[in-house]
Amino acid sequence: MGDAAGEVIASPSASKDSMGPDVPDQSFRTSRPDIVGPDIPDAPFPIKLSGPVQHGFGRGSKDLGCPTANLPDDSLPPMIDAAKTGVYYGYAQVTPSKGTSSSLSDQDVCVLPMVMSFGWNPFYKNERMTAEIHIMHEFKTDFYGYDMKALVLGYIRPELHYTSREALIEDIEFDKKVALKSMARPGYEKYMSDPFFTV
Repeated sequence: MGDAAGEVIASPSASKDSMGPDVPDQSFRTSRPDIVGPDIPDAPFPIKLSGPVQHGFGRGSKDLGCPTANLPDDSLPPMIDAAKTGVYYGYAQVTPSKGTSSSLSDQDVCVLPMVMSFGWNPFYKNERMTAEIHIMHEFKTDFYGYDMKALVLGYIRPELHYTSREALIEDIEFDKKVALKSMARPGYEKYMSDPFFTV
């Protein structure tokens, strides 16, 4: 899978000062639940995002062992308008663009669970907002230029200031477990067959 970290220039109403990283106390990291959100998604979810997969910063696999993909800037206003910065979960699907050949397997184009980091990524001191989507599936090939749809269903946690890469990686791995457990509930599983996705 590509190492593209999603990037979007914030709208004037989503400035770094107004939407900058939340900084909860350290106790947050030691008392995290492994299931989050209500039994069925509630407002503002679901949030629908879609567009062709773009190249990003290339740091997901190299630095964090967590390959990410990004959507074009103009696909992200629904997220900017409705949500605060932080880590989210939901489903995503990658499909070849119409009229193009595909190197993806049948499993690659299924609707799959994902986690998404949305915000300023303070560990990397971003000057622009980013939306980084990690699909929890092992892709054998890159899919830049392919169509991706993401259905954001819930919120996991706020952004944190990390002092070490190891702590960031530890939380990313826990985020994945939280996402999978949270979406194992019937109220979330049904979205795998949502008409938003390509059958």
